[in-house]
Amino acid sequence: MRVLLLHNRYRARGGEERAVADIAGLLQRHGDDVHVLERSSAEAGRGHAARALLSGGVDPDEVADATHDLGAEVVHVHNIHPLFGWRALAAARAAGARTVLHLHNFRLFCAIAIAYRDGAPCFRCRGRKTLPGLRLRCRGSVSEAAVYAVALSRQQPALFEHTDQFVVVSEAQGVRLGELGLPPDRATTLPNFVPASGFAEGSRAGNGRFALVSGRLVEEKGFDTAILAAQAAGVPLVIAGTGPDERRLRMLAAGGDIDFRGLLDRDELARVRQGAAVVLAPSRWEEPCPYAVLDALAVGVPVLASDRGGLPELVGGDATLPAEDLETWTATLGDLWSDRNARQELGERCLERARERLGEETYYERLIAVYRGASTGAPNRAQTTASGPSNRGP
Repeated sequence: MRVLLLHNRYRARGGEERAVADIAGLLQRHGDDVHVLERSSAEAGRGHAARALLSGGVDPDEVADATHDLGAEVVHVHNIHPLFGWRALAAARAAGARTVLHLHNFRLFCAIAIAYRDGAPCFRCRGRKTLPGLRLRCRGSVSEAAVYAVALSRQQPALFEHTDQFVVVSEAQGVRLGELGLPPDRATTLPNFVPASGFAEGSRAGNGRFALVSGRLVEEKGFDTAILAAQAAGVPLVIAGTGPDERRLRMLAAGGDIDFRGLLDRDELARVRQGAAVVLAPSRWEEPCPYAVLDALAVGVPVLASDRGGLPELVGGDATLPAEDLETWTATLGDLWSDRNARQELGERCLERARERLGEETYYERLIAVYRGASTGAPNRAQTTASGPSNRGP
């Protein structure tokens, strides 16, 4: 197939950038004709980004030209805000391509994408009712919160109008997005995958020397739970990542067997993971499908995960723990750490589960089915015009 991938890069590189690169590589390995068109929020400047968000994106002609030049059958969009917007979808559709919008988080409804604040999941903003995000200043400043509240509400009808198929990365995310207003009849669940090179031949969990958590150091990831549970259970803990919560976490870890490794690239993190006995994913937000969990399962490292979002779908019910129950985290981690044979056996089961569910060949078949099943709609349907959706925002 001929596929154009669009992605608005975030200011800090994360899992979505990996998803785009991995999908492009997968399609190329199967002989598909792929082109990636990216824009960067970090390079745009906040003023330009705000104007783009309010206007539904900028320079849709670039998308139309790229679609024409490639002869793209499908335009597969990942993060669309702020620089692409609904106009990119409309341009791709008008150029004759089917449009697929891949949702890795809750950004269509939530100004901060993770739907989390004040220590708990938050879904106050739903449908086109985005005023709670302004009232609570979820973006920090009043001006930025106002831009997001207006823009997300205003763009939503046009985004829905010009998207042929939505992709979500977990069943739980799909259910939640449906509650928030995503058209459920056009949403397909497609969890992230691990490339063939990311799978181990066997588990080494029985010989693991420490527990591991990795990712951005932010409150919603629950890394404080990992620290407190590891300290109480007497388990060495390695923390890979940086972020705004690092100072608090370091203070919490003082005196314990806690090793902060900083930000590691993909290869460095893979080498550290080889020495892990268990990976912890104590997220407090409804995390849809994190690579930290996928990569651990693919090399046979057992994962203990919270009962939020798509995590239970990845690790199974036996490895799912209540997000706020520190006593259970401590006891479960301690039991696993003290039984090398149980750890090895669980690691082998995790590897088998990953091979069945997270391999690239299964993903490719399902992705192509999404592309072929996306039904092209007529451009500019319903109440969407060249100047923007006629429905009024908040």
